[in-house]
Amino acid sequence: MSEKTHPQPQDAALIPRYAGLPTFMRLPMRATPAGVDIALVGVPFDGGTTNRAGARHGPREIRNASAFMRRIHHATGISPYDRAVVADLGDSPVNPIDVMESLGLITGFFDDLKGHGCIPITAGGDHLITLPILRSLAADGPVGMVHFDAHSDTNDRYFGDNLYTHGTPFRRAVEEGLLDPKRVVQIGIRGSIYDPSDLDFAKAVGFRVIFIEEFIKRTAEDVIAEAREIVGAGRTYVSFDVDAIDPAQAPGTGTPEIGGFSTFEAQRMVRGLAGLDIIGADVVEVAPPFDVADMTSLLGATLMFELLCVIAGNMKG
Repeated sequence: MSEKTHPQPQDAALIPRYAGLPTFMRLPMRATPAGVDIALVGVPFDGGTTNRAGARHGPREIRNASAFMRRIHHATGISPYDRAVVADLGDSPVNPIDVMESLGLITGFFDDLKGHGCIPITAGGDHLITLPILRSLAADGPVGMVHFDAHSDTNDRYFGDNLYTHGTPFRRAVEEGLLDPKRVVQIGIRGSIYDPSDLDFAKAVGFRVIFIEEFIKRTAEDVIAEAREIVGAGRTYVSFDVDAIDPAQAPGTGTPEIGGFSTFEAQRMVRGLAGLDIIGADVVEVAPPFDVADMTSLLGATLMFELLCVIAGNMKG
C-alpha cells in the first residue's frame, strides 16, 4: 500500500513476475467494488463468435501477460495507482451455452460496478460483450464511442434470425438507444464483406467510418484528433478489438484481417484520448488458442494499461 492506501502492483524485485496468483497488473483481487475508482475485469465469453472461438480464454491470458506491465507510463509519466484506487474485480458471470442468459448476467455485473461509481476497463471475450456493458453504462442516456476494429460490427443478423453475435453489437446498441450515432467513430475498418450493403447501416445512422486506406494516408494523431472532435465533451466509451491491428503483430484473434495498423500506432491513438470523459473501455477478441508466443495477450494487457493511464490521468489522486 502507498501512503494514500491505494492498492499497488506487487513489487517484481520482491516477488518474481511469474510467481503468485495472476491478476490484472499484479494488483490485489477484490471481492467488492466498494471504494474502487477503476475496476479491471474480465468477461470470459465468446458465445457470439461465428467462426473461430477462443476469446473466452482472453481474460485469463491477458492477466498472465499483464505481469509485464510496470507502475509508471514511460511517455506520460503517469502512475495510475497513485491517482486512483485500481483493483482486479474478477470476472463477470456467464453461461457459455446460453447467449441470452449471459447478456443479462454481464449487464448485472456491470450494474454493480456502476452503482459503486467504478469505471470499468474490461478484457474480453468476443465483441458481443460490449452490448451488455453498454446496456448498463448507457442506461441513463446514449453515449459516444471511439471504436478500433477491422469490422464495423453493425450487421443485422446471422444464421436466420439470430440478432446477437459479435458482428451485431453496435447495430443493436443504436437500436436500443445506447449509442449516439453522431458521436461514434470507427477506426481501421477493412477486409472483404458479405454484401455491398454491409456498411449501409453504419453510414446511414451517422457513424464516422475511417477505413484503413484513409488511415494510412493520415497520421495516427490526425485521426484521433478528428475522433476527439466527433465524441466531444460528452460521455464516451472506448472499444478496442485487437483485430484492428495487423495480424503480423496480433495473430491471436478469431477474425484476422491483413493490412491493419501497428501496435505503436494503436498506442499513440489511445494516448490521444487523454482528457475525454471516458465512462468505460474494453479490449476484446484476444483468442489465445491462435496466439504466437503470447504476443496478442501482451498486446491486450498493454492496451489495458494505456487505457488505465488515460482514465487515471483525469483523476487528481
